[in-house]
Amino acid sequence: MSAENSENQLINLDFLQKFVDAPSPTGSEEPAQRLYRTYLKDIADEITTDVMGNVDAVLNPSGSPRILLMGHVDEVGLQVRYISDKGFIYFNSLGGLDAHLLPSKRITILAKSGDIFGVIGKKAIHLQESEERIKVIKIKDQYIDIGARNREEVEALGIQIGDPIVFNDKFAYIGNNGDVVCRCFDDKIGAFIIAEVLRHLKNENITASVHAVSSVQEEIGTRGAIVSTFGINPDIGIAFDVTHTSDSPDIKESEIGIKKLGGGPAIVRGPNINPKLFDLIVETAKDENIPLQISAYPGATGTDARSIQMSRTGVVTALIGIPNRYMHSMTEIVNLKDVNMIVKLVIALIKKITPDTLFIPE
Repeated sequence: MSAENSENQLINLDFLQKFVDAPSPTGSEEPAQRLYRTYLKDIADEITTDVMGNVDAVLNPSGSPRILLMGHVDEVGLQVRYISDKGFIYFNSLGGLDAHLLPSKRITILAKSGDIFGVIGKKAIHLQESEERIKVIKIKDQYIDIGARNREEVEALGIQIGDPIVFNDKFAYIGNNGDVVCRCFDDKIGAFIIAEVLRHLKNENITASVHAVSSVQEEIGTRGAIVSTFGINPDIGIAFDVTHTSDSPDIKESEIGIKKLGGGPAIVRGPNINPKLFDLIVETAKDENIPLQISAYPGATGTDARSIQMSRTGVVTALIGIPNRYMHSMTEIVNLKDVNMIVKLVIALIKKITPDTLFIPE
């Protein structure tokens, strides 16, 4: 599938590929954030970056109400913890990673001196005892091989304790149904969506002020969202994040609901969500002939939405999910039709909201 024959006319696939391939491990999101700023510099009326690294691109800054759109740019990754005498590098996890998946992965250490290629090593199966073959190696016991023979050689390359590490898996098309695969759609796909919404709203007559925030450090506790939301002080906040699908063989619909790739935006319902904003999203989707997948969540979600809602004296909050297979793996899959539908939905939603739109629960 190529950009030329894609049905998804609202989204820029060239930017999507560059953006998701750019490194942005939690706490070191700068390469992806630079792309975000560059992409929106001629679209937004204002762009600012705060001390944590959140990037806020604003349309109509004096408008009302103040609407915050947020997708987190950080991805799960690794961090240099220790260099052995023999030149092997032990690492921490940045965010939640499945230890099963790490051995044999190719990685890049983002050293100040430049990018350093390496692989995560593991004893060959021929040399393993029977119990080793079924044992999951703890992350603290796994190591990276960069071809060095001692610690001094590693340090001479400029690698330092604390350096961030990313996996080398890149964006690719898969199949003929609009699916794409990458290591880090969680959640650069959300940040991509809000950039595309802002791009299309540029030429629309809207009353609201729209802040499209590419947030940081979500994977370690929605830390960027806390800071950014406090500073912006929005009236309304909508978070965009990936959500698990139930359309692969090992997932039960009865546990997470019916959610599939290509089935449309996954709209979350529960205490973390303002009921009137939820209803307005449903109404807008109906008007735009956009199918929705409803996802129930009984408490505060593990997304930026939880921090948005609780900021200051409270924010009218919604969470729009992008259906995603194999979350926090290096082979996450999303569907471009879903992405396109979400962009279309949010554009229409923002055009409906005026200073007189009421969201107080009754």
